[in-house]
Amino acid sequence: MEATGVSLPEPSYASGRVDIPLLERTIGDTLDATARAHHDREALVDAATGRRWTYGELLADVERVARGLIASGVRTGDRVGIWAPNCAEWTIVQLATAKLGVILVNINPAYRTHELAFVLNQAGVRMLVVAEEFRGSDYPAMVEEVLPGCPSLARTVVIGQDSWRELLQNSTQVTRSRLHEIQSTLSPDDPVNIQYTSGTTGFPKGATLSHRNILNNGFFVGQGCGYTQEDRICIPVPFYHCFGMVMGNLAAVTHGACMVIPGPGFDAAATLRAVRDEQCTSLYGVPTMFIAELELIDAGGEFSVADLASVRTGIMAGSLCPASVMQRLIDAGVTDMTICYGMTETSPVSTQTSPRDPFEKKVGTVGRVGPHLELKIVDPVTREIVRRGRPGELCTKGYSVMVGYWEQPDRTNEVIRDGWMATGDIAVMDEGGYVEVTGRIKDLVIRGGENIYPREVEEFLMGHPDVVDAQVVGVPDERYGEELMAWLRLRPGAAPLTAEDVRAFASGRLAHFKVPRYVQVIDEFPMTVTGKVRKVELREQARTILGGTQD
Repeated sequence: MEATGVSLPEPSYASGRVDIPLLERTIGDTLDATARAHHDREALVDAATGRRWTYGELLADVERVARGLIASGVRTGDRVGIWAPNCAEWTIVQLATAKLGVILVNINPAYRTHELAFVLNQAGVRMLVVAEEFRGSDYPAMVEEVLPGCPSLARTVVIGQDSWRELLQNSTQVTRSRLHEIQSTLSPDDPVNIQYTSGTTGFPKGATLSHRNILNNGFFVGQGCGYTQEDRICIPVPFYHCFGMVMGNLAAVTHGACMVIPGPGFDAAATLRAVRDEQCTSLYGVPTMFIAELELIDAGGEFSVADLASVRTGIMAGSLCPASVMQRLIDAGVTDMTICYGMTETSPVSTQTSPRDPFEKKVGTVGRVGPHLELKIVDPVTREIVRRGRPGELCTKGYSVMVGYWEQPDRTNEVIRDGWMATGDIAVMDEGGYVEVTGRIKDLVIRGGENIYPREVEEFLMGHPDVVDAQVVGVPDERYGEELMAWLRLRPGAAPLTAEDVRAFASGRLAHFKVPRYVQVIDEFPMTVTGKVRKVELREQARTILGGTQD
């Protein structure tokens, strides 16, 4: 064939930098090294209770809990569950179990009894550490309710009660040398954590992660934020999820930085107060959290933009950062905010923006592939790599890919092929290697044969001056198969927007088939505990609202 002189775009494949080596050690060994280097530097602040730990004090308490676990009969490889909101004890238990090679099972604080029973049995949890209560849930009572059907569960420890104090007192029965002897037998590739994915259909799957998985991910995410021992990280995102325990706690531990817990669950006022009082240099959250904090600042009263003066960097993840939110943060002096993308099964982060990236990449993409990782975007049907600029399924490979789903090899084999993790996300890679995630394959709307990616429409709608946040879902339609419904959160005082208003706003600016047919204004979106919008619930509400109104 005669050459035309026109070159095709490169394949949608990229690999990360490898100039900084992977950490080939366990979490326990890393904590020991950090405590030696930063013994008297502040490590942990629980703002809700006013408690503080230096790294030396944190290591002592971690080892005390670890020795108490040994005295209680817990052994390497056993599963210990933790069912609690964010608190200092969560972090201490996380690090104590890691020192023993015990597999920590994270349990969603929002779980009800049937979900709790499933996780306890599926993971074979031997000991369960629980909070007394959270948001009206009496955790010990709920455990008592499921206990007869959970034969593996031998002991429940309630934080702050006699059982917790007994665990600490039992530590005197085990020497530090015995703990260190156990710690010395562990390998970075040993499983250390099980996190249950929030499945919207059926029961969740237990993503099993190793020391190597999560320690390195925390380390490299921290590198991406430019962390040093001078940083103080405000962590309002949940510990039960990778965002809190990996990107937060392990990013701090690997850099000698300080972990600041603003409260047990997300509260915009408590978060801003912690940032201000603790002079935090980094702030985490999903976009809805940052929006809530900025709305509180705009309302006047206790908070002003000056309360963000100490913040230099941070991580926004969970969904794409609205341009208006990023601009507000930059105007407030938060110049180095980064955007991360990932999933539980990849420990979690696969891509991250850099503080040096141009503004349009910070708000239009989730950055580029992380160190020691590979990315490719493939045709969902043929599995062939697509050319840059074309959408396909995002797949990732490298140290971060999970060990597998706990005792579910068949489910593991469905998503990991030749070391590549299929994410289920639709993405596009540009010529510079930046990745734009446009939605979940399952969220793709096909209207009259046209593929519509909801994220594109959501970003457009958020350009409306009265729209604070937008979510778009597909609803059944007899004529086109599916139609779009937009759910909108409006600024205070704004007049309600109708479908006609949205069509007028979109006229000449958005392809006609992408203009939502239905519009619903909502005060708050239904959210997961991690701060992600539950689109499955919006779709269910949409069907109820529309009922017989569809033509």
